Amino acid sequence: MKRSTLVALQVLVGVAFLVAWHLLTTVPMANGKPLFAPFFFSTPLDVLARTWKDILGGTLWRHLGITLLETVLAFGIGAGAGIVVGFAFARRELLAAVFDPYVKAANALPRVVLAPIFALWFGLGIWSKVALGFTLVFFIVFFNVYQGVKEVSPTVLANARMLGMNERQLLRHVYWPAALTWMFSSLHTSVGFALIGAVVGEYLGSSAGLGYKIHEAESVFDVTGVFSGMLILTIVVIILDAIVTRIENRLLVWRPDTTAKTT
Repeated sequence: MKRSTLVALQVLVGVAFLVAWHLLTTVPMANGKPLFAPFFFSTPLDVLARTWKDILGGTLWRHLGITLLETVLAFGIGAGAGIVVGFAFARRELLAAVFDPYVKAANALPRVVLAPIFALWFGLGIWSKVALGFTLVFFIVFFNVYQGVKEVSPTVLANARMLGMNERQLLRHVYWPAALTWMFSSLHTSVGFALIGAVVGEYLGSSAGLGYKIHEAESVFDVTGVFSGMLILTIVVIILDAIVTRIENRLLVWRPDTTAKTT
């Protein structure tokens, strides 16, 4: 399928959703009222108008900047730690065996429960949100990198050692390329989770950020404000994921194009 056709279909789905939302919240039914009351569901035009107003107003940018800073820090620190620890555990079986139950136990902890604890430890500033986002990103990247390194073909390893590669060369030319695909698969997911960690932390306790803005709108039953904040978060995630995709395509130029049309 051509790229232009795919984009057109994606846009068509979004437009169809907005049209359906608009009709369900504005067109009167038999009882003279829309099927979905605008007070509870707002309307797409109201949400877009509020978003545009917030963008032009200027106050949104401060909140967006704080949330982006928390997201980038959580993503960078969590992904970096996940990559390093994932490689270390995959290359040292004893280390992985000893810490396996503790890693699984830590991963099983509900992250929302940790948010108040992080707020107590690090305060209501950005670092409590970064810590929450870190816990969401780290385990996703860690498990994918660990699995990617473990999936290296024994035949490839044997041939590389036969050619005289040392451990550093094996890491660079065998383990690292094998783990890259797994790593970027996790990074696409981690971008959204880093933002979720920041927003949830702001929602539970902060004085700035998009999560704070959404919580503020909810507290006065401003559904339009809530959906406007969610729209901005969606746009941010799409942009961040596009950046990750661009980096992935740059680093994985050797990977065959699976989306190419076959004849």
